[in-house]
Amino acid sequence: MEKYPVMKEAEEFYFEGNEIGVLISHGFTGTTQSMRYIGERIAKSGYTVYGPRLTGHGTHPEDMERASYKDWIATVEGALEKLKETCSTIFVVGLSMGGTLALYLAENHPNIAGIMPINAAINMSEFATYYQGLKEEGARFVPGIGSDIKKEGIKELAYEQTPVKSMGDLLTLMNMVRENLTKITVPTLVLSSTVDHVVPPENSQEIYKNISSEEKRMVTLENSYHVATLDNDKELIAKECVAFIEKYS
Repeated sequence: MEKYPVMKEAEEFYFEGNEIGVLISHGFTGTTQSMRYIGERIAKSGYTVYGPRLTGHGTHPEDMERASYKDWIATVEGALEKLKETCSTIFVVGLSMGGTLALYLAENHPNIAGIMPINAAINMSEFATYYQGLKEEGARFVPGIGSDIKKEGIKELAYEQTPVKSMGDLLTLMNMVRENLTKITVPTLVLSSTVDHVVPPENSQEIYKNISSEEKRMVTLENSYHVATLDNDKELIAKECVAFIEKYS
């Protein structure tokens, strides 16, 4: 499907470890670069870690435009199957739309051991209004949303342009996931930045409130913006994720 080469640092990563697997998903228009540090830290604790590259990401916006939300779901479901080959217990970590996909997996694969959504997107009315306007105008690409990072000098590897069609796919995915939040019963660690210029923090509160999990906890990231996995709180995120995996595996 893809016709452009994969950017340097956007390749998928896989770290072989024990029989506890951790699936790590990057976000909308982003790449595995934003999740590699977290992946490496979790792998250091002995776990098997897989960070797939979502279809259409890490190459060219035209590739992304050709992909749909079904392809992104297929990427993470395929990654789940790959981990199941060697792992008996699987956790999912996801940033932004990766968090949305983590929620989707928990809704549809209840045998997952636990999920860790970071600044996950499920309800963005302003984004929906913006998309409708662009669609009516017939716009094809708009400026990108990458690198919402508080820490100086850190850049996220993400598209400079966002395909308008893909925005519609993200909205479809968010709506599906939001409607089924009560189906989630697995242990959940919700990580949320207090200041986020991409996904309103209310999204994380809505997730926390509406999932049916008895074991759930919210961690506030006081010193990071949207791409918290590359920001000032990345150590805290890694520490919290490892502790969560240890507790529920």
